[in-house]
Amino acid sequence: MLALSILGSATLLFSCSSKHSSVEYDTETLMTELSENRTIDMVENGVRSYTFSAPLIEGYSLAQNPYQEFRKGIKMTTYTSDSLSLIDATITANYAIYYDKQKLWEAKGDVVVIQTNGRRLYTQQLFWNQSTHRIYSNVDSRIVDGDEMTDCEGFESDEEMTQWKYRKLKGVTYFTMSEDGG
Repeated sequence: MLALSILGSATLLFSCSSKHSSVEYDTETLMTELSENRTIDMVENGVRSYTFSAPLIEGYSLAQNPYQEFRKGIKMTTYTSDSLSLIDATITANYAIYYDKQKLWEAKGDVVVIQTNGRRLYTQQLFWNQSTHRIYSNVDSRIVDGDEMTDCEGFESDEEMTQWKYRKLKGVTYFTMSEDGG
């Protein structure tokens, strides 16, 4: 009887351990971070470079190309390089993803960039490469700068949005507002 109960226990142990060893995880899709309603300050060389806040952050640090995904949207604030608190621009989007190794952001869905100097960018997709300090898009975009509105299909620019290269320029519109609003 004692031998039978030992044999039964051993069988139970081996059958349980074999079930656990057969479980495999796909490291590309294994979530390693989950945060809700989070704000993060990013500091480079002792200077705050940008802050972002999101209702949901999912991290995948075990993936071959680690990334963070912002499925419920994101708001980012960038700061001037010579100040800890002077805002340079704000960026909002319905979705974003950040690839750690490439230092590459991709924002999608109603992407709006508003600089403190009044310049604005509207697009459905925007890439920001932090390594090269370049932004670009491959889709229809609108840039509003003072009394000039530029429509294009794809562009590339420095991250300060001062040196533009348009892939396909659709048109430039100049407008003025009179004091009576007309």
